[in-house]
Amino acid sequence: MMSLESLANLLEQRLQIIADHRLREQDPQSHLTQLKEVSEAITSAHLALRPQLDARLNHYLTQASFNKALEHLQAQMQNGESAD
Repeated sequence: MMSLESLANLLEQRLQIIADHRLREQDPQSHLTQLKEVSEAITSAHLALRPQLDARLNHYLTQASFNKALEHLQAQMQNGESAD
């Protein structure tokens, strides 16, 4: 079952892929493939979790504001709000 923590991990993974400049330079196709796969996983997680998401987080994910979504999730988890 997908959790908010799993969604946060996917969002973090996306940032790591984007930051991997060496892979992007050495194997651009693999870099794009990894980025596409994690983006699809984020979309799937969003759909699965939509009923339990607050309006702001749902908005960030719908608009593909993934950095804002991650910051929002991290703040929720830091404040002790439910992470699943």
